[in-house]
Amino acid sequence: MAEGDVGSDQRQNEEIEAMAAIYGEEWCVIDDSAKIFCIRISDNIDDPKWTVCLQVNLPSEYPGTAPPVYQLNAPWLKGQERADLSNSLEEIYIQNIGESILYLWVEKIRDVLIQKSQTAEPGPDVKKKTEEEDVECENVEYQRENAVQTLDFNISEHAPEIEELPPVDHGVPITDRRSTFQAHVAPVVCPKQVKMVLAKLYENKKIASATHNIYAYRIYCEDKQTFLQDCEDDGETAAGGRLLHLMEILNVKNVMVVVSRWYGGILLGPDRFKHINNCARNILVEKNFTSSPEESSKSLGKKKVKKDKKRSEH
Repeated sequence: MAEGDVGSDQRQNEEIEAMAAIYGEEWCVIDDSAKIFCIRISDNIDDPKWTVCLQVNLPSEYPGTAPPVYQLNAPWLKGQERADLSNSLEEIYIQNIGESILYLWVEKIRDVLIQKSQTAEPGPDVKKKTEEEDVECENVEYQRENAVQTLDFNISEHAPEIEELPPVDHGVPITDRRSTFQAHVAPVVCPKQVKMVLAKLYENKKIASATHNIYAYRIYCEDKQTFLQDCEDDGETAAGGRLLHLMEILNVKNVMVVVSRWYGGILLGPDRFKHINNCARNILVEKNFTSSPEESSKSLGKKKVKKDKKRSEH
């Protein structure tokens, strides 16, 4: 490893520690090895009206000669507002080349949200959920059955009609503070198979009784040269979107991942998202749906700073 790389790595680690200390549970580790993080930023921590999730990946050249690769996630952030905010972040980088800028980025976004909240414009109509809510819900079986019954898809007329249930593989469970996470993966080529896989998994009483069954899928449509993709939090706020974004980063296709979590009574905070994504990543690599984690990380690092990837959000 070159001397410059060692210095960059040390500076990154120091910045990561500082950000975690400053922002607490607003700071989330998505993939520690690939240095992918997410910061939840609100205009008001106690009573948020406007919120943006800033996701960043720190390439090996940061902060010396390259900016963080970033993505702004908020259902309401569109058009000119998104462009203006992106331009502001990039101006901060240009003005501070060679310096650590994550704190400056976060506070700039917070300033924009505060200014927005002070206008007469009403906040977005978003259903609020508390962290790790509904963990003691006794009606789990009904929720799981209802989740399958109400899973409606607009299937393309060109999509293949495949009735066969694809094989489902199960990953090695991860346990942390009495919470257990386990990933399940299946190859899928049409939305009907997604529904079949969910129904099959919920036949297992242990999986059906999980506190959360988070899932995401990506299906490549050859005729349109696009992806059909979606995700579900199942009560674990933003977990489905994070899982889908991981699949986008790994550039997988024609696959579905379900991560079951059995809550153990102790709140894990942001660590729960790390375990969900690690479970998913491990089984995708193990079952050869993707390249190695190292190659996937390098691929992510090559993306342009202005690239704004479109994804489904819930």
